Amino acid sequence: MSNNRDLKIRRLNRSQADFDHHLDHLLAWESVSDPNVQATVAEIIQRIRTEGDVALVEYTNRFDRMSVSDTAELVIREDELQQALESIPSDQKEALELAAKRIRRFHERQKQSSWRFEEEDGTVLGQQVTALDRVGVYVPGGLAAYPSSVLMNVIPASVAGVEKIIMVTPTPGGEKNPLVLAAAAISGVDQVICIGGAQAVAALAYGTETVPAVDKIVGPGNTWVATAKSQVFGKVGIDMIAGPSEILVICDGQTDPEWIAMDLFSQAEHDRIAQSILISPSVEFLDQVEAAANRLLNELPRSEIIRASIEGRGAFIHVNNLEEAAELSNRIAPEHLELSVEDPEALLQHIRHAGAVFMGRYSAEALGDYCAGPNHVLPTSGTARFFSPLGVYDFQKKSSIIYFSAEGAREQGKVAAQLAYGEGLQAHALSASYRVGHNAK
Repeated sequence: MSNNRDLKIRRLNRSQADFDHHLDHLLAWESVSDPNVQATVAEIIQRIRTEGDVALVEYTNRFDRMSVSDTAELVIREDELQQALESIPSDQKEALELAAKRIRRFHERQKQSSWRFEEEDGTVLGQQVTALDRVGVYVPGGLAAYPSSVLMNVIPASVAGVEKIIMVTPTPGGEKNPLVLAAAAISGVDQVICIGGAQAVAALAYGTETVPAVDKIVGPGNTWVATAKSQVFGKVGIDMIAGPSEILVICDGQTDPEWIAMDLFSQAEHDRIAQSILISPSVEFLDQVEAAANRLLNELPRSEIIRASIEGRGAFIHVNNLEEAAELSNRIAPEHLELSVEDPEALLQHIRHAGAVFMGRYSAEALGDYCAGPNHVLPTSGTARFFSPLGVYDFQKKSSIIYFSAEGAREQGKVAAQLAYGEGLQAHALSASYRVGHNAK
């Protein structure tokens, strides 16, 4: 039943004495910490490690309401991917292809190259950049089926030159999402396997008879998936442990209030624990956005999710000026930041921490989710202070190149020997000294 009462939106004022306490409470978020989930996931991972495909089939049948007898039934043939691409409506196919083109064009600029330089004595130093061999991409299935996530996770790996990209996606009840499969066909996936949950993460990390072991696992998922990724980290690399989706809008009060209200809703509709925050120096504008939100809310099919998100974790914050807004934004370090102001370039100079920054009144965050080009896999829960968006660089690694000439080895061998003796490591010192021509002490 629809709930037509007005939204109860939390209001905070930067000038109030207890503001910091209220903001800390608003931002608090504990991820992948449920001990029961941790224990169950650990058991699943152990069974996949020891029993391989047998355990994988059992968990898939149990959790995804399937009735397969062999993992071969879970592998999607390449022609099925092409059939899915041809079966979707032409406007959806065109949209996927255009989005993929923009995403690829942006990420091609991120590709890093190997480099070297030569010193005067002929010594050569440098860095060799190579792609990962195999990557696993997790794509949610069922109700949470996101073809855009396929594009955003697979295309950077493809641009990096990853040799094999394995995509896993659950198909509850055997229902395959044609848009997800079409996106896989467009983006360059090498293999698609219909598995999900912690068992899929474990299979990618340790390998089974059917699922190849990979070097890194990327992609969004629920608590079980996030917990599994945290537990296999170290055996494989992971992208990040993502929390609920977030948007922070800084507005000078001159943007259409309905635009801003819908921008806040665009993230709130993801999840009841998503977070939408608006900061403005205009109390009148905050009132206008709240009124617009109440007008628009019940027109949306996910209105109850939006209401729970806005009332549970959302906030409107009044500040004295835009510089103060930028200061708060850096403290929050949001996943998505909209600078809906007259001069976004000037305000950007004050921004240090954000996953993605949307500049000006026309740059809706939703454009970034699908077709702007930059990646929509972004750090959440304040981790933009030290994490970056997913990119080509996440699928490349670096090796240092050290190529001493005879002259260089003689000179630097003396330096190394002195430092090694100082650390009490005689074999190190002698290893360097032999190339000097004598055992320097």
